[in-house]
Amino acid sequence: MYSAHDSRIAVVGAGLGGLACARVLQLHGRSVTVFEGEASVDARPQGGTLDMHADTGQIALRAAGLHGRFRTLSRPEGQEWRLLDTATAALLPDQGPADDEGADDRPEIDRGQLRGLLLESLTAGTVRWGRAVSGVTPLGDGTCRLLFSDGTAEDFDLVVGADGAWSRVRPALSDATPGYTGVTFVEAGFDDCDTRHAGLARMVGDGTMLAKAGGKALFAQRNSNGHIRAYIAFRAPENWHVAAGLDLDDATAVRTHLLKIFDGWHESLLHLLRDSDSGFVNRPLYALPVPHIWEHTPGVTLLGDAAHLMPPLGLGANLAMLDGTDLAHALVTEPTLDDGVRAYESVMLPRSAEAAKGCAEGLGHLLPPTDS
Repeated sequence: MYSAHDSRIAVVGAGLGGLACARVLQLHGRSVTVFEGEASVDARPQGGTLDMHADTGQIALRAAGLHGRFRTLSRPEGQEWRLLDTATAALLPDQGPADDEGADDRPEIDRGQLRGLLLESLTAGTVRWGRAVSGVTPLGDGTCRLLFSDGTAEDFDLVVGADGAWSRVRPALSDATPGYTGVTFVEAGFDDCDTRHAGLARMVGDGTMLAKAGGKALFAQRNSNGHIRAYIAFRAPENWHVAAGLDLDDATAVRTHLLKIFDGWHESLLHLLRDSDSGFVNRPLYALPVPHIWEHTPGVTLLGDAAHLMPPLGLGANLAMLDGTDLAHALVTEPTLDDGVRAYESVMLPRSAEAAKGCAEGLGHLLPPTDS
């Protein structure tokens, strides 16, 4: 078995967890290649704002030597949390994240900014863009063959699957696939909010606004550059739009349907449905079984959503980054790569199972099943 000093390590996926892993490996003088199917860093929008927890994401950023730079980019004011009454839009007593386990220090940062910070920290050429992976084959000698969508292949001493919910690496370890949670988020966006949507901007404030009742919720988050990202959340069949006869590209029809679902809610809250600057993006929520575990296989492991996809309640990005830095640290401190992976999995698997259980329960509290 190779040591980390003379090993060939591949990370599949240039998301936050994979990049954090690569960064820490390079800090310790180790060689690593990140393969990403997207053609370039700006091939698609990177999503909304993230709160970096003191006990997870910020630990990872310190391990990566990037905590100071993160603090200059982050928005501490984004921790503000507002809960509103659905009928009156009046402010209710705070029922936001509990003030424990470092929850009082969760500054916000746009996902794209955080990803850019990690990318800029890597040696030039670390990320191979436009290299989509189709699968991984363990070779039985502790190494793995990485198969690419263009028909080529490369062998590595360790392949790290950091390729998200629909991981192409996961099948080398597990037959599990994500299942629909019964909850869908529909995303909408608002630009130049303080000028063009001043009422909404005042209602949302500097952080997150939530209104919920009857298995439905509206919430909105302040992003940087005057942008607010809103989510319309409800329980429905996975293909709810098909049953409703909706074309998701027909924003007018989707808006009309959603307004019926939220009939009776206060008009200021319905601004999130009526007046978005973007169309609507359907985001059904999926999760892996809890716990998601696998038999250790030399030469391959998983991190982030590939390992423990869970409802997006503020933990996923934090855990992915902690996974990445924990794995890298184990690889550079244990005698062999396999020892490092075993040490990492012994910590990550129980930690992620506990977090996934909590997120599943949290989703149930946020949007209780209508028959409960």
